[in-house]
Amino acid sequence: MLPRIGRATAPSGAYGRGLHGPHRTEHVISLIRHTSRPPAGPTTEHRPPPPTSTPRRWTPWVPGLSALLVGAWGIRRQDTLWGDEAVTSAVAHRTVPQIWHTLGHIDVVHGLYYLLMHGVFALWDGGLVALRLPSVLAVAAAAVGIARLGERLATTRAGLLAGLVFPLLPPVQRYAQEGRSYALVCALVTWASCLLVGALSRPRPRGWVAYGAVMLTACLLHELAVLILLAHGVTAFRVRSAAPVRRAWSITAGGVTAGLLPLAAFSTTQSAQVDWIGPPDAGAVLGFVVTALLGIAFARLPRLSPDARPPGAPVPLPELALPLLILPTALLMLTSPLHALYVDRYVLASAVAFALLTGAMLDRLGRWAGAGCTVRRVTCAVALAAVLAVLVPMSIALRRPESRQNDVVAIARTVRETAGPGDALLFTPNRRRVWTLARPDDFRALPDLALARTPVESATLFGRELPPATIRERMLAEERLVVVGDPAGRPLDPDAREAVKRATLDEFFEQCTDRTVTEARIRVFARPGHC
Repeated sequence: MLPRIGRATAPSGAYGRGLHGPHRTEHVISLIRHTSRPPAGPTTEHRPPPPTSTPRRWTPWVPGLSALLVGAWGIRRQDTLWGDEAVTSAVAHRTVPQIWHTLGHIDVVHGLYYLLMHGVFALWDGGLVALRLPSVLAVAAAAVGIARLGERLATTRAGLLAGLVFPLLPPVQRYAQEGRSYALVCALVTWASCLLVGALSRPRPRGWVAYGAVMLTACLLHELAVLILLAHGVTAFRVRSAAPVRRAWSITAGGVTAGLLPLAAFSTTQSAQVDWIGPPDAGAVLGFVVTALLGIAFARLPRLSPDARPPGAPVPLPELALPLLILPTALLMLTSPLHALYVDRYVLASAVAFALLTGAMLDRLGRWAGAGCTVRRVTCAVALAAVLAVLVPMSIALRRPESRQNDVVAIARTVRETAGPGDALLFTPNRRRVWTLARPDDFRALPDLALARTPVESATLFGRELPPATIRERMLAEERLVVVGDPAGRPLDPDAREAVKRATLDEFFEQCTDRTVTEARIRVFARPGHC
């Protein structure tokens, strides 16, 4: 039968003269395979070609190792300690019942983090390294997740570059070396994004449950991570033919919100502790606008269109990254007139999106330079050298003691050097007593005139103070006072105890010395003639 088919379909004389034996049979089989394919038409699904880069299992671990090295570099910061880190160390070293009691008065939004760090110190009480190591590991885990996200939504090289860029970003370098929850939240948001992409690609109940669990953990570590949930919702609702996906995401988001609601409701009773946050200044707004415009430019130039995504990617990379980059920060800034809550570290997860967009842009730029002339390659090399020339000095500066707003170690040292024999100590406002948590031994030689119960005894961060009249009596019994408080120009606390402290100092004492160390103002007051 094969020769008959060949004579019916081949050009005239092909099988009679030019093809014999096995060559004739191979040509006929090839012709049968060709004619058996369905004709191209409007119902045929067009799939983009597979990505040119081949995924390798070790690729995501390279950014993780790089992040570990960057985070470990100068992790002790010359033995300096930021004020909030001192709070973490002090609270995490309390017993679990003491921590629980403390959360009833203050800092309930950080409760899960304090319990986590309590477990870390129980395993290894390694001082500053133990305090900051979880943040370093979290940034490394986030870098691995970013590499996987970039590989899934763009190319392997884009993911690798994004993962390498992430730990070099200045905000990430800063919070990778701080004993606070922000780096951990960033890592959880990264892996929640990975789970979201997986759930959008293969919608299954267990995928959505895993996504919801990781996202809820991030929100319990810091409740403003719920803004990331809204950014993910924008991505989920932009998936084509996504009615089941939208329903699944809505149910999952509802579960996360319900799980967060008790914490959010109770934290409103402690809202006074964020009264220090003011509206974003012009520099913060300008920085956000520039970052957002850069992200949009990286997504569009060259354009990462839906046709450019690899097979199996449910959304283009910009549709995941841009909402994550823009929405949380924009919402916090826009709601500032109602209740100011914008602080850059609260939206650190936006750095994940910026790294993804930068990695994809660098991948396209590398292809552009590789396919062009020497001028293109030189231009890219010069641009890369310029970026590194900016990053290196910033990285060094972030590891210096003066890089943090209040170094409680320097404050304690200055108080010890300033105080003389017989001097007494006064904190105004009383919340600055939190600076004693890091180095309590440096303050024990000075009687704290206003203190009734210590922070540990009262399950607070600042302790409990005596009544105003008693504070006044104790101040008048002293000749010299070391007064620790805010820098000049800060708003005055209207509390009755603080008013009595200020009035007594003005009426019965004169100022002898005035020093400002980071964000602490340390003054010596004495009775007239005793300076």
